[in-house]
Amino acid sequence: MEKEILKFDTMGIQKCQRNRYPLLFIDRVEEAVPMERAHAIKNFSYNEWFFPAHFDDEPNVPGFVQVEALAQTFLMTFLCVEEYQGMKTAFVNIDKTKFKRKIVPGDRLDIYATLDSFNRGVAKGHVESFVDGEAACSAKLVVAIPDVLNRYKPR
Repeated sequence: MEKEILKFDTMGIQKCQRNRYPLLFIDRVEEAVPMERAHAIKNFSYNEWFFPAHFDDEPNVPGFVQVEALAQTFLMTFLCVEEYQGMKTAFVNIDKTKFKRKIVPGDRLDIYATLDSFNRGVAKGHVESFVDGEAACSAKLVVAIPDVLNRYKPR
């Protein structure tokens, strides 16, 4: 059986997840296979709000922006499922984060997320990003959907 492959523009991404400007850090989802994987892109232009402050003499993408772009791509592995679309999420763990190259204005970041497990509203997986095929940033993530997780709390 062939797997469903989804694509999302900015408006579609916002239908799935709650991030909005100025904290929406992915431009497009090139491919999402529900409950399996996602590939998103982020095009960084000098017009980004953080470049003048980070840094005026050598603009580059702050680490928190990189990690958030990874997380937003990871969210698309499970928030693209109709049952979970638009639900709030919360970080549980960020582990083994590595920054391997500077990302500067004009770079296109390709982000690849894999969902390793999803159980009772807790998603575990790993994400990698690349600029022109060169590794940029990676991390292992655990993210919860509180509304789903709360269904399993003892009463």
